Amino acid sequence: MRDSKVQRTREEILHGPIEKTLLSLSLPLIINNLVQVLYNITDTFWLGKLGRAELSAPGTAWPMIGTLMALGMGFATAGFALVGQYVGAGRYREANRAAGSLYSLVLIFATFVGIFGYFATPYALRFMHVSESVYPYALSYTRIIFLGIPFAFTSFDFSFLLRAVGDTKTPMKLNLLTVAVNIALDPILIFGWFGFPEMGVTGAALATITANSIGSLIGAYLLFTGKVGVHLTPENLTPDLEFYSKIFRIGLPSSIGQSANNFGFVILTRIIFGFGDVAYAAYIITTRLVNVLTSISRGISMGMGTMVAQNVGAEQYKRAKRIAERTMMVNFAIAFFSVLLIGIFREEVFRVFLNDPAVIAESEVVLKYFLISVPFFNGIFVVVTNVFRSAGHTKKSMALSILRLWGLRIPMSYAFGYIPALAFSFVLLGHTVSVHIPLAELFNFTSKGVFFGMGMSNFITAGVALVWFMKGTWMQRVIGRVE
Repeated sequence: MRDSKVQRTREEILHGPIEKTLLSLSLPLIINNLVQVLYNITDTFWLGKLGRAELSAPGTAWPMIGTLMALGMGFATAGFALVGQYVGAGRYREANRAAGSLYSLVLIFATFVGIFGYFATPYALRFMHVSESVYPYALSYTRIIFLGIPFAFTSFDFSFLLRAVGDTKTPMKLNLLTVAVNIALDPILIFGWFGFPEMGVTGAALATITANSIGSLIGAYLLFTGKVGVHLTPENLTPDLEFYSKIFRIGLPSSIGQSANNFGFVILTRIIFGFGDVAYAAYIITTRLVNVLTSISRGISMGMGTMVAQNVGAEQYKRAKRIAERTMMVNFAIAFFSVLLIGIFREEVFRVFLNDPAVIAESEVVLKYFLISVPFFNGIFVVVTNVFRSAGHTKKSMALSILRLWGLRIPMSYAFGYIPALAFSFVLLGHTVSVHIPLAELFNFTSKGVFFGMGMSNFITAGVALVWFMKGTWMQRVIGRVE
């Protein structure tokens, strides 16, 4: 791993101008995110031509798929922190060992996830109260995606490892290829062009796993031939209990946090579906639009993660803090103007995907009660949790993720959406004060309450995250602590 390119990048990350280095690392990631979102938009566009139920199927499936994938993502996060900090500390041999251990562990784990997910899908969809019109499409889509999970896992493993050493361009190029394949295959398999059978939602799922498979195989070739900054060999792929222990110790809290987060969206899907297909379709399209406009801020946050990991590894904590603070300011501004654009052009853009008056009307509710909180989520919460994960302090990121979704979002969304009123009493200056909040009158038992609860969860946890970040308890590298 100790080649001139990795060393040059390391010097820039540790000693170069923060803004210039951040832009250099983030630009490929921004492009990568935009391309990925372009695929999601394309997928939504084509499925929207089939109908509301078909359009909702992938969005219904992904909270469940994400719950299980997040377990592997947690281990990849641990590998990212270890490899990045080893490179920052100049310990290249150990960086390669950590990379090999991560790759073999993720591959084994992904196989079990794919098998389990395939058979658990019907039960999970029923638990989410998926409507009968959406259920058959979601079942077909989800099961096919689970069959391709090992390829998806090793693809993001490849991206995490290269990001850790400061190479963000190679994952971008590979993702451009796989997304191009996906976009090209989508209409061919969905509508049966060029002699292929018309497969609808099933075709969209097959396009996804085909593209992931191609990306995974190319990534494996690059890693094993040493053509990129990380070089895997049969020796460092051999099960290494010492590094497995490190990966589990650091990665398990992240896995739990991210899985709990994704499972929370399973519950949230159930809550939103309580108000029908219209509310859920509006939610899915709106989140797709947000992802387009916030891809820049997410790419910058990921670039920041590489810089934080290596600076923490080199014990340059004040520089790591400055990097994170500047990222927060930039990301907040980007997310703010993104939401403003969505608000201005909301109706016109929605009609491109689904010209359904009921869904377009519902999108105003999502904007007013939920989207206004996105700058606080993207600009503060996402950056802080990324700082904690990159520094290897995954228990902190886990706690924040669980607080946002399970402590606040789900209870508040349910309370404001379904509970007629909240009543409680407390003693103030010797007098009993009773408070009665008529939720039914405030929101008329509509989806307004659900989206209001979602928005409030973003505001509150952003504040908590900022206070925790400023305390600086994350400023300690994990490579020294776990050895």
